[in-house]
Amino acid sequence: MSDHNTSHAPETHSADAVENVVPLMPVVLPVVGGIMMFLLAFIAVTMA
Repeated sequence: MSDHNTSHAPETHSADAVENVVPLMPVVLPVVGGIMMFLLAFIAVTMA
């Protein structure tokens, strides 16, 4: 008659994108910060 899924196995969660990026933050943040400082200094020198 009706087919009920009665298995009590834990649900499998898909990989979250945020959880994949978090271990890289100590490397990514300083690199992006350095690039941003270089670009802002380049813009400031060009405007002057």
